[in-house]
Amino acid sequence: MSRASLRLLPSAQTLSSTSPSTSRIISATRTSFHTLSYRSVPSPSSSVNARPEFSCVDANERRGQKLQRLAEQARQSTSSSSLRSTPSSTDPSVAFPCVDANEAREDRLRAQLSSPQLSPDSSTSVPSDVDESGPEPSYTKVVSGYQTYHHPHPFSLDYGGSLPQFDLAYETWGKLNADKSNAILLHTGLSASSHAASTDSNPAKGWWQDFIGPNKPLDTNRFFIICTNVLGGCYGSTGPSSPHPGDPSGAVYATRFPILSVFDMVRAQFLLLDHLGIDKLYASVGSSMGGMQSIAAAHLQGDRVRKLVSISGCARSAPASIALRHAQRSVLMSDPNWNRGFYYQPGSLPPHTGMKLARQIATFTYRSGPEWEQRFGRARRVAPTSERSEGSEGGQEELDPALCPDFLIETYLDHQGEQFCLKYDANSLIYISKAMDLFDMSDHSLADLERRRTRAHGPPSPTERGLAVGDSTPPPRPRKRQHISTLSSPAAHAYVPALARGMARLSHIPTLVIGVQSDILFPVEQQREIAECLRLNGNDNVRYYELDAPHGHDSFLIDVANVGGAIRGFLE
Repeated sequence: MSRASLRLLPSAQTLSSTSPSTSRIISATRTSFHTLSYRSVPSPSSSVNARPEFSCVDANERRGQKLQRLAEQARQSTSSSSLRSTPSSTDPSVAFPCVDANEAREDRLRAQLSSPQLSPDSSTSVPSDVDESGPEPSYTKVVSGYQTYHHPHPFSLDYGGSLPQFDLAYETWGKLNADKSNAILLHTGLSASSHAASTDSNPAKGWWQDFIGPNKPLDTNRFFIICTNVLGGCYGSTGPSSPHPGDPSGAVYATRFPILSVFDMVRAQFLLLDHLGIDKLYASVGSSMGGMQSIAAAHLQGDRVRKLVSISGCARSAPASIALRHAQRSVLMSDPNWNRGFYYQPGSLPPHTGMKLARQIATFTYRSGPEWEQRFGRARRVAPTSERSEGSEGGQEELDPALCPDFLIETYLDHQGEQFCLKYDANSLIYISKAMDLFDMSDHSLADLERRRTRAHGPPSPTERGLAVGDSTPPPRPRKRQHISTLSSPAAHAYVPALARGMARLSHIPTLVIGVQSDILFPVEQQREIAECLRLNGNDNVRYYELDAPHGHDSFLIDVANVGGAIRGFLE
């Protein structure tokens, strides 16, 4: 690969990088699945025992019952002699090691039911033929090493629900200065924990290990970095796997947990900042879902955010992204072990097969075709040395085709699903991914959400800023130039005006936006839309960088030279 190169559009600022990189920056410019409805269940105890309604699961069960009836009719109409006959097979010894692995995992989990917690390493062994040569992010199951903020008061949520109290897990790096003006709030992606980098309490590598530390992009010699596990998560923050305070039996929320919004997550983070005595952030920094949160933070508390960084994020979830996450939830909820979200009882198993398949779908969206072509091509698994025939080319011989993982890209996806399926709570994935789908900064969407919140909880207090743009929006800053470059695609022109109106509160905040051309989960058009909407509101302090990194959406975790270099330059 060549050194990182940079081509600038007019009025651009240069991103300097002297390190070789697998990507290059090609341009840089300044510039309802339904809401859960709760069906009351007659019970002598409180309504916390009510089970949620899932029409999609009901449809699956009805289909299954119909097929069972048809199968029974077929059996009754077939003679007993034909039932005893066995069809001949030209290959009676077909093996399915992937199915065997799922069954072995199920058996292992049943044997571990006496243990209060699953081992975080119980499914992370790496098969010998899985290619791990490519750069991979570091995600671990975090069970300790974080601090906890406890909010003892009721917490109202946008879609009508509320939490009687909540906990928020967080970790910090660096030192808060005397006037508390150097704090950076780091927002995470969907399945990430608060453990973005190693600490004395938890020396394991974090998911942004190379971005945080002395003289790194988030320089701990200068800044005090705070990272939380989002509300709804499973790594120390209150979520579906947390005990329900109102349940007399002490059971967990499961799918009685209320629907969340990205704004709810951010409000909880600002309550943590209040607890820490931090009135204003030096920067709000986020990637992926964190890019949504960083925008939401600036919208809700613009007077408390000095700078904004949104990496591989969006201001409006696109239909394609919603569809991909819906597919993940669908396969997860089809796992019989999911049991409508109630799999925490003694003797129950988590929906590990559904989680594995959901992670395979997610992994497909996290990386890119160009990387996989270069990394795997059409190569297939190679036979062990003892099984190779004489004269095999170069001492290598591919195994015979199989109906389980066979191509190396298949073994990679299989491994990614296997090593993740017991690390993360399935219900947290369902709830947080749904919050991502619901995120939309368009003015009409914000107004609708404001109406829902007001209908359930009353109007905002005098000290609380509502979601709708309304009359409290500061007037846009005068534009220094008359022409605004169009970055968005023609398909976006129908909704960009409404999106720009919804983002009017961000008109005064210096902003860095980074997109990746190979990203299929958050396509680069979505980052272009953010930059364009900010410019339309008169924000002349917008920097937009677009990378042609081959690693797709995961580039924000991997490309330290370019992503990190852009962040460092912007913060300085």
